Amino acid sequence: MECQRTDEQIAYPVFYDVDPSEVRNLHGEVGKGLSIHNNEKTEKWKEALKEAANLSGWDLRKTADGHEAKVIKLIVECVSLELRFISLNIYESLIGMEQRVQDLESFLDMSSNDVRMIGIKGMGGAGKTTLARAIVDKLSANFEAKSFIENVREVSKASLTGLLSLQRQVISDLLKDQCKTINSVHDGRNMMKRMMCTTKVLVVLDDVDHKDQLEALVGEPAWFKIGSRIIITTRDEQVLIGHRVKLIRDEK
Repeated sequence: MECQRTDEQIAYPVFYDVDPSEVRNLHGEVGKGLSIHNNEKTEKWKEALKEAANLSGWDLRKTADGHEAKVIKLIVECVSLELRFISLNIYESLIGMEQRVQDLESFLDMSSNDVRMIGIKGMGGAGKTTLARAIVDKLSANFEAKSFIENVREVSKASLTGLLSLQRQVISDLLKDQCKTINSVHDGRNMMKRMMCTTKVLVVLDDVDHKDQLEALVGEPAWFKIGSRIIITTRDEQVLIGHRVKLIRDEK
């Protein structure tokens, strides 16, 4: 509660098998629990509980028929939406960013029940990465998992295992796999082919400069579950064309 007052953070109470009125009035089990404490902190606890009970939140027993998983989903959606607004306020301060995000959304077409690979091409400093981040912040709540891989060009060429390390990161982000059994890019591709089709994902590959990187990290649309979206930023349009990416947005 102090964080909400002093740092402008947002608190959402979740009443887990307790009536909000008991928390607000310090009755029932809440009152009994507090009664056994008698120290300087007790009064602060009481005030904090009263204050929290007056905030908008969720009563597990009365929300979604008490189905815990459904309540969790509602909480995640609410928080994601709040974070989306915060992120958009940041990006809207950049000239033309709001319109660019809207234009990219039309390429993504979230209502379309397919797998889409979208390329964003443009010279260095054109804002490709910022645009990709803005769209992820806005739409990530629509996916079951996401992965944002930065500096693909730089990392993949930094060492002999650079591309493998990026592949492990993608698999870890999307499949929650520790990747201990992946010893080669070939092994990683095979794992993604087998397992990626079960999860609706959002993937961003930032600053790609070679077709091999795309083949290792996102392969074919058939690898992914319907509804998935893959965004690729690059300075070289031929990399996108070579990987048969048909939807390409030019960021000048």
